[in-house]
Amino acid sequence: MSAGVFILILVVAIAALVLMIVKAKMHPVLALFIAALGTGIALGYGVTGSVDYISNGFGGTLGSVGITIILGAIISMAIEDTGAAKVIANFFIKLFRGKRMELAPALTAFIMSIPVFGDITMVLTAPIASMLSKRKHISMSTMASFTGLGLFLTHGLVPPTPGILAIALMFGSDLGMTIVWGLVISFVGFFGTYFLLRKWTEKEWIEPDPEFVRGMEETDSDSEDDILIKDSGLPHTGEGFLPLLLPVLLISVSSFAQMYAAEGSAIYTICTTIGNKVIALSIGLLYSFYLGYKQRKMVLGVYADTYNEPKAKLGEVMLNKWVARGLVVCLSPLLITAMGGAFGNVLKNSPALEPLSKLIADSPIPAILVPWAIAAIMMTSVGSMTTAGMTAAAIVLPMMPDLGLSSLAAVLAIGSGTLMGNHYNNSGFWVMGQFFHLNTKQSVKYVTVPCAVASVICLIAVVILNAVGVFG
Repeated sequence: MSAGVFILILVVAIAALVLMIVKAKMHPVLALFIAALGTGIALGYGVTGSVDYISNGFGGTLGSVGITIILGAIISMAIEDTGAAKVIANFFIKLFRGKRMELAPALTAFIMSIPVFGDITMVLTAPIASMLSKRKHISMSTMASFTGLGLFLTHGLVPPTPGILAIALMFGSDLGMTIVWGLVISFVGFFGTYFLLRKWTEKEWIEPDPEFVRGMEETDSDSEDDILIKDSGLPHTGEGFLPLLLPVLLISVSSFAQMYAAEGSAIYTICTTIGNKVIALSIGLLYSFYLGYKQRKMVLGVYADTYNEPKAKLGEVMLNKWVARGLVVCLSPLLITAMGGAFGNVLKNSPALEPLSKLIADSPIPAILVPWAIAAIMMTSVGSMTTAGMTAAAIVLPMMPDLGLSSLAAVLAIGSGTLMGNHYNNSGFWVMGQFFHLNTKQSVKYVTVPCAVASVICLIAVVILNAVGVFG
């Protein structure tokens, strides 16, 4: 199959998907399945082959993110009921003096997403964004745009995030310089996009998910003192942050152990065990249970006042009701995410991807644009930043002598390219939409568009830094 035919099939598939979801009001799970099946048949896999790719992609995605999303959703319920979300919201209200509150979850995600998988960051920051949205009357369109932007930027550009880390190692790029310049470019991309799109994101009002803001009051005041949440019995700030920070710290320790500790050593084994994403979140959940016990008066008060269950038992609340509510919140994102992975799996197995990339490489565009363009096409096609980056790296690496680029420039150009085309076949697209209370059309506006703008801004930064010889 030629590259042109593949592009035509991809465009038709995405257009059909949009029509099914937006116009026909079809549920995304069913629309993604139909689009994946039709695309697989068009790509020549046949009905059976297409179903196999769909099943493998669905199961693989569910297996990779399912438990983490479930655990994160349960922790989110604990953060809400124990008052931890209010404490975190208060921290950022003080930090930003009651202004620019959308930057609070955005910069939290910017930092958290370096060591932590993006899906976990989305789930853990959603309650904070929702609380601040309700308290300060900020649309979730704004919250989602910049929280998602923060986490996708560092996920794509800053090691030790697995994808960009592996790419840097493949190219032999200096890891320290990759981290430093990845952070610089991510910072430029974030604030460049923020200043360009902030007013645009404010034009549409989107309510936060009611599950995250039960009992939360709105205030019209710009005074920090008036905005602060002054409920009695709230936990200390450190206690409130630990359900979020504990998994992040453990995963970070694991990342550094993999870089610096000898494989097989005791320290390597311990750190990589407790830093496994499922185990780290499980430890975070155990701490949440402890916090629930310590805040038992507040937790039981929530169930008496909000859920009209004055006789609820603490053990039942934490071990049953938190889990049940978390599952309700994450069930739809889980299934949509898994089917999005199925659609992506159908696309990424097409043999037309390689000639498509070579077609770009052979074109007369400037050398620095080649790795970015290939990564952007891969991301648009396969829907995974890690897969897109690794595939682009494998294609670009043999071209390096002809391109005349430094390894650092190529790595950062690829990372910037993986921000482009964040749409229906990316699991993170659906997780963001569901947890930040966006419908599919809104997710395209406030997830896909900011990432695309940031991708271009990051590319411009890479081009300028490369032109002035910063990358060597």
